[in-house]
Order: sequence, then C-alpha cells, then structure tokens
Amino acid sequence: MQTVTTRKMLRTAVDELRAAGRTLALVPTMGALHEGHLSLVREAQTRADAVAVSIFVNPAQFGPNEDLDAYPRRMAEDSALLVAEGVDLLWAPTVDEMYPAGYATNISVSGVSEGLCGAARPGHFDGVATVVCKLFNQVRPDFALFGEKDWQQLAVIRAMARDLDLTQPSVECILGVPTVREADGLALSSRNQYLSQQERADAAALPQAMRDAIAALKAGSAVGATLAALEAHLLQAGFDSVDYAELADAVSLKPLETLGEGPMRLLVAARIGGTRLIDNMAV
Repeated sequence: MQTVTTRKMLRTAVDELRAAGRTLALVPTMGALHEGHLSLVREAQTRADAVAVSIFVNPAQFGPNEDLDAYPRRMAEDSALLVAEGVDLLWAPTVDEMYPAGYATNISVSGVSEGLCGAARPGHFDGVATVVCKLFNQVRPDFALFGEKDWQQLAVIRAMARDLDLTQPSVECILGVPTVREADGLALSSRNQYLSQQERADAAALPQAMRDAIAALKAGSAVGATLAALEAHLLQAGFDSVDYAELADAVSLKPLETLGEGPMRLLVAARIGGTRLIDNMAV
C-alpha cells in the first residue's frame, strides 16, 4: 500500500493508476477504523481495480462543543488494517494540506441537510459536503462508498454531486453500503469506544426500540404515537436524551406523518453519557 500525505504525491499516485488503465474506488473515512469501514473497502474491491482510502479528521464538520480533540486517531493501527485488506492507496493529509492558508470556500446543501442531524449540529453538513467535494476532486475516483449508517450524510453527498455536476464519481457511482452491526444489533461506530461498560449494555436498546417501532408501524400504529413510544423506551433504558426520532422519505428526508408508498427510513439520534449515537433502518 502506498501512503501519500501531500496533494502532489496524491496526484502522482492517481496518475500512475490511471496510466495503468485501472479503475479506482474511494472510501472516505476519519480513521479509527472498524469492521464497518472494512466492509466498505471489501465492497469497493468488487467495484474497481484499485481502492483508495482517505483518513482525515475533518475539523470543518465539528461544532465548537463537539469531540474534535477527543476523536480517536490511530494512524498506525488503521494503516495496518488497510494493508491487510489489500488497499492500494492511503491518502492521509494534514489539516494544513487540506485547508491551506487563505482557504475561504464552503459548500452548503439546502433541503436534505436542514433537519435531523443538521438541526442538532449546525454547520456539520457544510463541513461534510466541502471536504467530500475536495476529496472527489483530489482523488477523482470512479466510485465512492459510504456507510448507510450515516443516511443523511449519504443524501447530502448525493445532492451535492448532482447539483455541482460532478462526474467523478457521478451520483450513480456514490454507493451506500448496509450498516454493519454488533451481535446485539448496535451499529458499529468509532464513537462506541466512548461508552462505559454499562452504557454499552444500555445502548443495545437503540436498535431494539427501532425494530419494535417499525413492527408497530407496519401493524398499523400511528406514526406520532409510535415515535413517542420509541423515545420513552430509550429514556427508560438509560439514554439521557433523544435528539430526534423521525419517519422520513428515504430520498428527500422530509418527515412523514403517515406511512407513504415509497421508500422510507426510521432515523434516530440519542445521547447516552457523553456519547451521541445515530442509527437508521428501512421501513
């Protein structure tokens, strides 16, 4: 695996792959890799001849009171995992390399970014859209793969690519990969390591409450009452608060008050101890 840390090194590495006639898939990450990330790498390997992974803890998507400083950074361990998976290229820029002196551009995606995590974390998706657009322009992949656990993020990235007429990758080549879960159903996340032993046990209530809510909705329960019951379940199970629990259109992310005919998602964000967990499931 080749590791590059400057845009010049990256351009040379990508040009060499292209000159060899190889297609390229990109898996953007913030590091602290787990099986969920590795599932993206493995899917990427089925889509393209070569796989690039980026590791960059993006300060632009963290708010002033969020966990930027505490976010786990394990470059040596992450690199070893990627080598074991047969990744071709690791793009690991510094903050100064990604946002050089004088940087003054920001991308804001209206609509899909405004509710859910966008309401709870103002400016978060501007930071996401901006850094992903830069990654696309830097790496110029044929495909890019993201986990479906961050469903709103995936919707924002697709809208950004569509609206800016990005061709590498095209909207159709921005692929969502199903969420990887632990044995008790909790979605894998780099932030799970923040949980104490008791909090980790209590956190299993999140996927269970969501599955119960989906079953209730399919059985005819009213959306409002079902979502209220989901929130009550989480608070009783040890969660400190619920940022949101919404049934939404899977594409527009507009909240639904009744079951629709198109694809829908149940999306939840809740806090336990000092950790904010998100999850979503198809309905």
